[in-house]
Amino acid sequence: MSEQQQNIKISLQNAGEGLALFGPQDAFLKLVEEHFKAGVVLRESEITIRGEAYEVERAQQLFEVLLQLVRNGYILTERDVLYAIDLAKELRADQLLDLYKGEIAVTYRGKPLRVKTIGQKHYVTTIRKRDIVFGVGPAGTGKTYLAVVMAITALKEGAVKRIVLTRPAVEAGESLGFLPGDLQEKVDPYLRPLYDALYDVMGPEQTAKALERGLIEIAPLAYMRGRTLDDSFIILDEAQNTTPEQMKMFLTRLGFGSKMVITGDVTQIDLPKGKKSGLVEARRILESVEEIGFVYFADSDVVRHSLVQKIIVAYDRAAENQG
Repeated sequence: MSEQQQNIKISLQNAGEGLALFGPQDAFLKLVEEHFKAGVVLRESEITIRGEAYEVERAQQLFEVLLQLVRNGYILTERDVLYAIDLAKELRADQLLDLYKGEIAVTYRGKPLRVKTIGQKHYVTTIRKRDIVFGVGPAGTGKTYLAVVMAITALKEGAVKRIVLTRPAVEAGESLGFLPGDLQEKVDPYLRPLYDALYDVMGPEQTAKALERGLIEIAPLAYMRGRTLDDSFIILDEAQNTTPEQMKMFLTRLGFGSKMVITGDVTQIDLPKGKKSGLVEARRILESVEEIGFVYFADSDVVRHSLVQKIIVAYDRAAENQG
């Protein structure tokens, strides 16, 4: 015997709200219909949802949450709708409303920066609370970008005196020695993602000035040895490509009044065969230390093109099947 059929109506203030909810050429509506076995119809200023009670309840929560975001001036993207659908399946879509309440920073062009997933919100909160935070997860989850945003915010607020950005110089079998130019030119390709985040938030001019004045330092990991970094916000990117010795060396650079954020993806290790990853080892050794925060991002936290998420899931499945 099938579950009782239900019929729910959601009132809109105007036709524009319906257009915003359903997306260009009803693209968002098609996504909803792919994921929920419920009929959704828009007539004038009213959405009607029909189907089994279980499905209708989830679709209703989804549209009510998206409607609130639209009414608060938020412009929905396909990525937002897909993420909201995933949450609505577990009746958790209302958690989205908290994400869009506050901005964590503003770009140099005046655009507000907000967290886009619950995983990102947890990451930002953990960075605020802990002196050392590991952000571990797939590409496109905003691990590095958000860490740089938090570092710039701390610098602007006077919480730290400088930002130190570093990466191990290990990339897909290449060696620094084979790259043309002096040390700075050799190092820059490895650190490009860090520059990109700085330019987005501070702008190229302010970034250049901050680098000249020493407020921001960008250097390969080898240059951290023998230093103690006080009053600094230090970010280690691509940490899966550190050796355990490098990771220990880096973590013990922490000085007074400093924060460290270590980011990496344990599925993209480029170290020579047989070499252990410092990120994997650090997780095993330090996870029980309460003062250190570990934040794990999932496929649902990917905030790049929606295809990126599907690519990651497909590769994960292939790896499981091979295993």
